[in-house]
Amino acid sequence: MPSLTDVVIDAHCDTLQYVLQGRGSLGEGIPGAQVDIPKLQAGGVNVQVFACWVPVYYQRHGATTYALRLIETFHRQTEMYADRFMPITHRADMTRAVQEGKVGGILSLEGAEPLDGVPETLGVFYRLGVRWLGLTWNYRNAVADGVADERSGGGLTPFGVDVVHMCGELGIVVDVSHLAPAGVEDVLKVARGPVVASHSNARALCDHRRNLTDDQARAIAATGGVIGVTFVPNFLTADPDQATLDHVLDHIEHFVNVVGVEHVGIGSDFDGLGEDTPPPRGLEDAGQYQNLRVGLERRGFGPDDISAIMGGNWSRVLEAVLAP
Repeated sequence: MPSLTDVVIDAHCDTLQYVLQGRGSLGEGIPGAQVDIPKLQAGGVNVQVFACWVPVYYQRHGATTYALRLIETFHRQTEMYADRFMPITHRADMTRAVQEGKVGGILSLEGAEPLDGVPETLGVFYRLGVRWLGLTWNYRNAVADGVADERSGGGLTPFGVDVVHMCGELGIVVDVSHLAPAGVEDVLKVARGPVVASHSNARALCDHRRNLTDDQARAIAATGGVIGVTFVPNFLTADPDQATLDHVLDHIEHFVNVVGVEHVGIGSDFDGLGEDTPPPRGLEDAGQYQNLRVGLERRGFGPDDISAIMGGNWSRVLEAVLAP
């Protein structure tokens, strides 16, 4: 039985949208999807963070309702497949998922649009099981500017500062992936507890606006946070059609050299890569995590470091943030 330092945790996937669209179920499989329960179990994944991403069309009108539909989809799936799948809302749930051999699912909001500019709404989403908040997607919202609006130089709004503080009080992970640079800087100043980037790579290796500079990475690490290296080909290499497992390993190795192995994890963004975008060769779906482990061994990482990267570091953050 794995301990909580010897687990596999993926900090980001977008699979709930496929279930909501009626394309399949987590338990029985989804045609064309990279994540479902059989694949997660084949890959040895103990905990998967499921993002509730609101399509751009609904971000201005109807974001709250759309997010609620995704959350209801998640809970129906945990009920349908309770023998293999369970929600994680407290630290003890992680232990129980590991002990019972189930996949644990954590709900994340990818973008604060569903809060509708009202602080109390965050408490409602907490009661519904949300334990992770990506403050923006690519565009400006009531909390902050996303990376697509970074030319404005905008950081956190006063409402955004309140939201970050509320996350600390409630026990919600604060996630800066997709956030414009000024917002990242603001979050690092006002957050109480670890700050994470669930699915971002190294700007030093691939100069994409969604990737982190080394200085940003060091600042995230200084909070006790973790950076989830992502499998998005456009964030891995200038030639995304040629992205491979080795590009993922390059980004992991870079961050380990910059911030230390204890601040690096995995955030695949499976089912959010783009349906016409092939995943990195060797990491085609959630059943392929053994390839990542073998690749880390090939790069000279020892067992303890591999365990930390594969999930132990995320486990530490979750144990620090979640209520008992």
